[in-house]
Amino acid sequence: MNTGPLAARPWLASYADGVPADIEDPSQTLPEMLAASVRAFPSRVALEFFGASTTYRELGEQVDRVAEGLRRIGVAKGDRVAIVLPNCPQHVVAFYAVLRLGAVVVEHNPLYTARELRHQFEDHGARFAIVWNKVADTVAGFPADLALERIISVDLTAAMPRSKRLLLRLPLPAARASRAKLTAAPRAKDLLDWKELLRHRRVSRRVAAPELHHLALLQYTSGTTGSPKGAMLTHANLRANAMQGEAWVPGLQRGEETFYGVLPLFHAYGMTLCLTFAMSIGAKLVLFPTFDVGLVTAAARKSPPTFLPAVPPIYDQLARAASRGSLDLSSVRFAISGAMSLPVATVERWEETTGGLLVEGYGMTESSPVALGNPIGPTRRPGTVGVPFPSTEIRVVDPDDPNVDVALGDPGELLLRGPQVFQGYWGRPIETAEALLPGGWLRTGDIAEVSEDGFVTIVDRLKELIITGGFNVSPSEVEDTLFAHPDVNAAAVVGLPRPDGGEEVVAAVVLRDGAELDPSALRDFCRARLTPYKVPRRFVQVDELPRSLIGKVLRRSVRESLLAGSGE
Repeated sequence: MNTGPLAARPWLASYADGVPADIEDPSQTLPEMLAASVRAFPSRVALEFFGASTTYRELGEQVDRVAEGLRRIGVAKGDRVAIVLPNCPQHVVAFYAVLRLGAVVVEHNPLYTARELRHQFEDHGARFAIVWNKVADTVAGFPADLALERIISVDLTAAMPRSKRLLLRLPLPAARASRAKLTAAPRAKDLLDWKELLRHRRVSRRVAAPELHHLALLQYTSGTTGSPKGAMLTHANLRANAMQGEAWVPGLQRGEETFYGVLPLFHAYGMTLCLTFAMSIGAKLVLFPTFDVGLVTAAARKSPPTFLPAVPPIYDQLARAASRGSLDLSSVRFAISGAMSLPVATVERWEETTGGLLVEGYGMTESSPVALGNPIGPTRRPGTVGVPFPSTEIRVVDPDDPNVDVALGDPGELLLRGPQVFQGYWGRPIETAEALLPGGWLRTGDIAEVSEDGFVTIVDRLKELIITGGFNVSPSEVEDTLFAHPDVNAAAVVGLPRPDGGEEVVAAVVLRDGAELDPSALRDFCRARLTPYKVPRRFVQVDELPRSLIGKVLRRSVRESLLAGSGE
């Protein structure tokens, strides 16, 4: 029971008109949710990709056919199935087809290096993988002890109009560059073409479907402690968050909205806003395999967006294009920013250019991910992350004793509780116990202040994750990479603030005797082992790193020193 100063939920008075205090308990699994939209909007365009359209009826049929194809190769209830795809129609189909069988989706960044992907595969133990054909050989080259049985290779261009297939220009994953370092050779015999799955009949209704409490998704995150791990999210968690999102947006029109999928579907934010929320209301989802202003401009001529979830740098780029007159954003009625701090200057620029509202929300993978948001209306408060969603409670507690609530207005660690809160970390009971407290409270690791009327401002982080471009970077992972360089004796990786509200990855390094700092060489070394957004933008040579009495590097002190040195 919540007996703290926020137990009365003072934020309810600031809700936009029509937003309920609570949502109903979810009654549909995710496949049932999609099936309801197929029945309600069969002729409505569900997906658009470079101008090619897929209706809800066609989407439902493809999901059922792929589900049957997966069943025939051995996918069964409870199996983990890895998806390693950019945004494309096949990603949406694969997501729901896996879930239809009661299996568990495991999302992956397709631009990860082979080393990064292999670490996650070792952790979740999936026997099946649905992968972009550009990285199929990399996954096929994993050692046999990973027990991968079948790999389905997907050609994104097959979902594009023939006239536009040559226009697709995506960065070649760093994973392919690392392929030669794997010990096993590619096993081409295990590769199955995606088209083969579509040739099956629709899955029988007699095939058992999942239940609400069943695990639906493993979403990898650095969480609150820094090391990547799989957050376990059930159908009920994800369905509840989609329902909360729909309840939060007054004026939303089922079967009429056009969402832009510029966020990656393998990220928790893009997954919920586009893969579940958009599909739950019969929206048209326009998919972009990578964010590009030119692609957005071209798509907007055919299908003007009405709902745009994104991150601050994307809003800045689009607003600049709109101000030049090359892009019309006047159709956007709802713009929701998340994953990183939203500068007030970005809000002002966007709203002046488009005439629509831009509001900030807050969440984490462990909360499916959205937990708080600014009201979509006059009570919004730029500079804050808003107020708790319907059916969501918060507390602000002493970070050293989460049983003690701090006084209203004082800083403390933010705790969350609601139907969207995850079930724990895959195979990690100790970390789960650290993150989930008795009573269902989730420790966020963020230091927050809450006003008397319930608006939350994030002022600091207990966790030392770096957020860059909306993605979490674990300092430990980057430091471990730098330690492997022969010229580096020690390293501390921190995030320094950028004008766009994100952070820049910066490494302070102690070099071996006689070595000279070569930023280009260190950067190239990291690029061969890490996905690009994790690679430090700057390297600073120091004589020694501050350490605690037990020898732990004090990253907070490193960060403060670097900030002082830069004059920020």
